[in-house]
Amino acid sequence: MFHLVKENIHLNEQATNKTEAIKKVAAALTNAGFVEEGYVDGMLERETQAATYLGIGLAIPHGTTKTRHLVKKTGVQVFCFPNGVEWGDDGEKAYLAIGIAASSDEHLELLRQLTHVLGADGVEERIKNIKTTDEAIAILTGKTSVEDSHFAINSSSLLLDIPVDSLATLQALNASRLKQQQAVNTRFITHALDNKPNYLGHGVWLSDSAEGNLKNGIVISRTISDLNEDGQPVKLLITMSAIDDSVSATINQIATLAFNQQLEQLLTANAEQLMQLLDPTKASSASQAVDAEKDPIPVSTPSSEGLSREFVVPNENGLHTRPSSVLVKLVKEFSSKVTVANLDGKGEPVSATSLMKIVALGAKKGSRLRFTAVGDDAEQALDAIGKAIESGLGEEIN
Repeated sequence: MFHLVKENIHLNEQATNKTEAIKKVAAALTNAGFVEEGYVDGMLERETQAATYLGIGLAIPHGTTKTRHLVKKTGVQVFCFPNGVEWGDDGEKAYLAIGIAASSDEHLELLRQLTHVLGADGVEERIKNIKTTDEAIAILTGKTSVEDSHFAINSSSLLLDIPVDSLATLQALNASRLKQQQAVNTRFITHALDNKPNYLGHGVWLSDSAEGNLKNGIVISRTISDLNEDGQPVKLLITMSAIDDSVSATINQIATLAFNQQLEQLLTANAEQLMQLLDPTKASSASQAVDAEKDPIPVSTPSSEGLSREFVVPNENGLHTRPSSVLVKLVKEFSSKVTVANLDGKGEPVSATSLMKIVALGAKKGSRLRFTAVGDDAEQALDAIGKAIESGLGEEIN
């Protein structure tokens, strides 16, 4: 699924012509770490071969096969030009340009996903009048309105006090309910069933998938059966699908409950209380703290892109929601921009202030994480991160 985050969307941009616009998009792809310098040449060459204007005010500039070796990782940068930029062969204007970095034919998948955009009624007018990042995400993910990209916990999200025989059964029930809500496809179900959920504590588990997400959604199942998985009790499973950052507030709320040892409330709450506990606008939040007593061993590595260090995850269950929430809270205390990459995973850096992105790294015990900080207090930020990781990010380390 074409996945967008707000950081990749640039509003109210201006360009006098197509070349200037492409150079802006290429610079953004480079700054975001998707491509190396020189990729812009391929993007400009592509336009001489065939215009990347798709109609209805939309263009998708990308490189040629000759510049694929300059792609560091697949990604996009979305530019909104409210005044339009002449792009098509007949003087048509592009109001939305999606710059693509792809090392193979990923752009073809993007084209397929944008088919619904090309055929939607009134979409050209919506593209011309994008005012917010939420509006851009809604359009490019096929939502009829901004509200459709958000989600709420309601009665259809709950399967309470049911008898089951295993955690796998809860996974299947939750994934099936999400599919009924048209929030996921069969790829989500397959991936979810093939991967064990994260244990949060007090019998509460969390499941998601990097594949097959169609829209934001959540299903919560709670069992009355006496179950165990890997020596841990199984009482409640939360399964989430996500296409953008709209789910972050709810994930943060789950993390807050986990950190403050309040997950047990989910096991006895009625349907109304359960929805309120997971609604960040209704549930009260508690303060978080982390003890950091040991000094970090890794040495800082300065670079033109900031200061970097590598740390090893000591937590038995890796960076699941609770330790990740401690890490995010700590990073937000510093002014420096901090990113983190799982060197034993995809290796792609993500914002260290996004709980959803940290959890999605899939960092396990022993995983090597590279933190990069850019800013006046980068050294202090990395010092604090190193100490916090070595002390367990709020969890006891054996």
